[in-house]
Amino acid sequence: MGFPGAVEGLTILRQQNAGADMTWVADHLSVTELQAGYRGSKEAMRARHYQVIWLRAQGRTVAETARLTGFVPRWVEELLVRYNRFGPSSLGDRRRANGARPRILTPEILDLVRERVKAPPEDGGVWTSRKVAAMMAAELGLTFVAEQRGWEALRAIGWTLQKPRPRHARAAGPEEQAEFKKTSPKPLLKRQSATPAR
Repeated sequence: MGFPGAVEGLTILRQQNAGADMTWVADHLSVTELQAGYRGSKEAMRARHYQVIWLRAQGRTVAETARLTGFVPRWVEELLVRYNRFGPSSLGDRRRANGARPRILTPEILDLVRERVKAPPEDGGVWTSRKVAAMMAAELGLTFVAEQRGWEALRAIGWTLQKPRPRHARAAGPEEQAEFKKTSPKPLLKRQSATPAR
């Protein structure tokens, strides 16, 4: 719908209501279904949007809904216009499905990362998000790829960062450990209590 469409819808609805608080909510979902969408949504933004529509479907005013949800009244009105026009699919974070193709985390790059992490990195050690980002930048011909994109690539291929257990710089070798066990004092035997237990 976009911002211009929402403003146009708000203008029409405001003119129709002439100062009255708009309480009409399209019957795409029942009040119970809206509450279930609010309570059961795993995405926080979608849950908040469902909450706005649910409160408005209960007959709450724009001002009251805005106060309860923390949104400004204009956004409450815009969400209602979106919902009335396009239904429940218009709720939630719509930036994820804005039609833009991925530019960095393309399927080809993810396949390359999946193959590349099978071998250790050039400097040895383990793969980190910084090393993956540098490898992606080299592959894409970019001067820099954010470390966060390296992390997202690793998560997208199901990779978990593996970190070797740190070893103390002055840790004893096996011979030194055996010598220590021979020369260390033996543990004291537990003394008998002067008062026997019952």
